[in-house]
Amino acid sequence: MYRIAVIPGDGTGPEQVGEALKVVRAAAGVYGFKLETVTFPFGGQHYLNTGEVLPAGAVDELRQFDAILLGAIGHPEVKPGILEQGILLRLRFELDLYVNLRPVKLYPGVETPLKDKGPEDIDLVVVRENTEGLYAGTGGFLRKGTPDEVAVQESINTRQGVERCIRYAFEYCRRRDRRKKLTLCGKTNVLTYAFDLWERVFHEVGREYPDITRDYAHVDATCMWMVKNPEWFDVIVTDNMFGDIITDLGAMIQGGMGIAAGGNINPAGVSMFEPIGGSAPKYAGQNVINPLAAILAAGMMLDHLGEAQAAAGIEQAVMRACRENLKSMAAGRMGYSTSQVGDLVAGYVASGAGPDAG
Repeated sequence: MYRIAVIPGDGTGPEQVGEALKVVRAAAGVYGFKLETVTFPFGGQHYLNTGEVLPAGAVDELRQFDAILLGAIGHPEVKPGILEQGILLRLRFELDLYVNLRPVKLYPGVETPLKDKGPEDIDLVVVRENTEGLYAGTGGFLRKGTPDEVAVQESINTRQGVERCIRYAFEYCRRRDRRKKLTLCGKTNVLTYAFDLWERVFHEVGREYPDITRDYAHVDATCMWMVKNPEWFDVIVTDNMFGDIITDLGAMIQGGMGIAAGGNINPAGVSMFEPIGGSAPKYAGQNVINPLAAILAAGMMLDHLGEAQAAAGIEQAVMRACRENLKSMAAGRMGYSTSQVGDLVAGYVASGAGPDAG
């Protein structure tokens, strides 16, 4: 029995989460586990109705669950930054979700904008540090609003924070057991303090993993090679800001935000899983949004909880739907409605399109 906190969120978030839960329940019936869900209303409408982003005690309550499934956060009537800082960043920091895990995988039948590249070329994972760097919020203004205004934003990198992220990446690369190559993405030639620390820790920890090949690339080169030769990469580890940038690039080369999922991981506590795309309010309530990213996020959640077979079954079902059914990953162009895609994937899971399916 797994207790899951569900935050459907804003816009199309509830539609996506609904289909993800449909698929998870189908997997539960096949793979022999049970699911208990509790839904929380946090998001833009809750903020507009109550004036609070997260109520007192919310974080402690969420901490008691086995995992969190998040839909999307973002409301057109709420000023940008309020929900992102008050919900997403606060949960990342207070729940110590120090790894952002982003698979970048092109499935058969899904189009990529990269010429002459296919599923055999695009299969990598980004391990992004998730609680430090420029996102730590250290800095401020001097003489704000005047012609002499100064704005300072500092990147915070601690030895502990860097090391635990890098160690997670080495362990993940070993478990993934694909090319066993870990690339540190940084900017050692300009950010000479922060990435001096990252590079030293990378090699110090790396000596404990002689089976993993160590590699380094500047962030600009990483972006270039992700487009030109994505097959060079296996697992990439990087800081918060660079990770934010290259994972969106990764989403595009794997077919778009409609199929990009991610996890915010605390290996010793509750973790949160979500589709990467935003709330897409212009599509809300139309039953046209692509739910595959949320479905894959739910699959990642099950894998994290130890249900590896169920997670593999969900991924294979998604792959089958991409290969045999869907015309596009874009909202309104899939050839199916949101709920029909959920039915399709759930049906494949229930009928045994599991880890050994073709």
